[in-house]
Amino acid sequence: MREFSLPPLVPPMRSGGLADSVYHTAERDPGLPQIARRSGGRWVTMTAAAFRDEVAALAKGLLAEGVGLGDRVAVMARTRYEWTLFSYALWSVGAELVPVYPTSSAEQVGWILSEARVTAVVVEHEDHAMTVGTVCGTLPDLRHIWQLDDACLTRLREAGRPVPDELLDRHRLCVLPGSTAAVAYTSGTTGRPRGCLITHANLAAECDTLLAGWGRLLADPGEQPATLAFLPLAHVYGLMVQVSALRGGVLLGHQPDLRPEELLPALASFRPTYLHAVPHIYERILRAARLEAQEEGRERQFENAVHAAVRYAEAEERQCHGTGWGPGPVLKAAHRRFDRTVYARVRQMLGGRVRHAGSGGSPLSRELALFFAGAGITIYDGYGLTETTAAVTAQPVGRTRFGTVGRPLPGSALYIAPDGEVWVKGSTVFAGYLGERGRLEPALHDGWFPTGDVGSLDGDGYLAITGRKKDVIITSGGKSVCPLVLEERLRAHPLISQCVVVGDNRPYIAALITLDPEAVEDFARHFESRYNRAYRWDLWGAAYVLLDGASDDAFDYFRCWLIGQGREIFEGALHEIDARSGPADVLMYMPHDLNNLVAYYPPGLKTRRLGPTMPAAKVPRVFLLESFFEDRANDEATRKALAKLRGERELVRRMKFSQVEVWEFR
Repeated sequence: MREFSLPPLVPPMRSGGLADSVYHTAERDPGLPQIARRSGGRWVTMTAAAFRDEVAALAKGLLAEGVGLGDRVAVMARTRYEWTLFSYALWSVGAELVPVYPTSSAEQVGWILSEARVTAVVVEHEDHAMTVGTVCGTLPDLRHIWQLDDACLTRLREAGRPVPDELLDRHRLCVLPGSTAAVAYTSGTTGRPRGCLITHANLAAECDTLLAGWGRLLADPGEQPATLAFLPLAHVYGLMVQVSALRGGVLLGHQPDLRPEELLPALASFRPTYLHAVPHIYERILRAARLEAQEEGRERQFENAVHAAVRYAEAEERQCHGTGWGPGPVLKAAHRRFDRTVYARVRQMLGGRVRHAGSGGSPLSRELALFFAGAGITIYDGYGLTETTAAVTAQPVGRTRFGTVGRPLPGSALYIAPDGEVWVKGSTVFAGYLGERGRLEPALHDGWFPTGDVGSLDGDGYLAITGRKKDVIITSGGKSVCPLVLEERLRAHPLISQCVVVGDNRPYIAALITLDPEAVEDFARHFESRYNRAYRWDLWGAAYVLLDGASDDAFDYFRCWLIGQGREIFEGALHEIDARSGPADVLMYMPHDLNNLVAYYPPGLKTRRLGPTMPAAKVPRVFLLESFFEDRANDEATRKALAKLRGERELVRRMKFSQVEVWEFR
């Protein structure tokens, strides 16, 4: 199938803007709990009327400071209540929101603020203010920097007291559906970030469609839906979660810290009824549950429960699509037993009320989705981009097909171009890019937007994403390989956290991997009991190293075991997609310690520990993984390691894969 579309579920926005929903909800149901804020270790709710009053008070302060129709204001903060408050206050006065990631570098901040020609910036704390301060000289339009942790809200409210309600109402009534609500910047993986002009109508169409088609999944009948926003609100996915919650009467909480030790307790205490997350969060939840089982001596039981959940969900999926009879009596009995002892614990980690969840940002692996479905939490995976205002596809209710990203949202259309690229059309597709001097730069071709992703449609209109068009690897033997399939297979291993597949114009395919800290710590405990010795494990960059007097036998055992596992998974995936063009490499690099470069060289397993007896110059081929995280490149040890390698070897080429740089030396 080349093209598939579904008719719209909701009428388009015909008047007003996004802020209107806050005022209308407060008039219709002033006592509705709308926002939940943490205070003294517990969650305190704020009514719709109280939130409306706070939005209006801040909006008046913005007007008093000269912010009005068409002005652009950047918000650079983590996911917190004030982010949402500023969003709706800016939309109330007709201003345009410019989200900025709080982890952005000074160069990135300077580029975004300069191109968007922002007039004011909202930052979270002093470090963010200093980042903006370093680029102020290049921002002639910037008039204000407001700092959340420096009581800027109080000062703005005070400044807005003399502003009459009528003036605010006039500004709000001037906002039209086609007005720009946000200038959301792309990740910039293929160059500089580009500003996408997202209109009020785009966000309204996205959220209203999801609420109309999937709203009944948000909570049980008679229960108010509740969701905890922890994804970055600077990302269009997080922005969609915020807007859909406030348009749909969903109780909205905020959690700024994504570390497992902070996020999981927040979920348990907030007790959401629906979860919006990315695949990595679900992977973390599964790993946390697995580690808990291992610590309690229930490892075998947990793995059996995972296997049973996957089989149970597969059987239900076949029954749903009319290709099978569903779970048999033996499987049902095993599932009931594990539901009491294993699955209930997994659900309790999320507060105990979540039965349905959403996933986006990247494809969700079929195995992970099947496990959660078997454990009683159905994850509705979707696909979208900044340019499509988040999701443009989603799994249909009651007819999920795991391993795909679902069908197009009602009101949207998909088209597979002859080269396999996915094109989209619909009311959620953005107006265009922000061009030079603030002009709109069209990006559509006869109404279609080419996404740059490669995929396929099955006979029922389900979309499967196989990779990025520009990321397709073509080996020197002429084979085309989509790295996404291989990367997902490797990342499914409990020890592996992230990986990147390389091999363009080479006779082989290679994978650079990083490991999961908690999983390897658990492996270390088993490793210590096997060798009856205590070792200290240290994580840095792209590998783990065994320290403090580890014997060569023990060290080689760990290296060979890990490489053997990676090689087996990697070559198995290559065989499945019929893209194998030669032996596979699994390469790891420890940036700050050249003595612990671990590599697998075809055709046989040969590990080399670089040191005084084996200098880097004697190894046939070396890959250097640099800047896997943004702060790695600024580390002194990383720079020294890179300088040493440059001094000993000839740089063959430098490759860029998203945030990962790969340097190949000979």
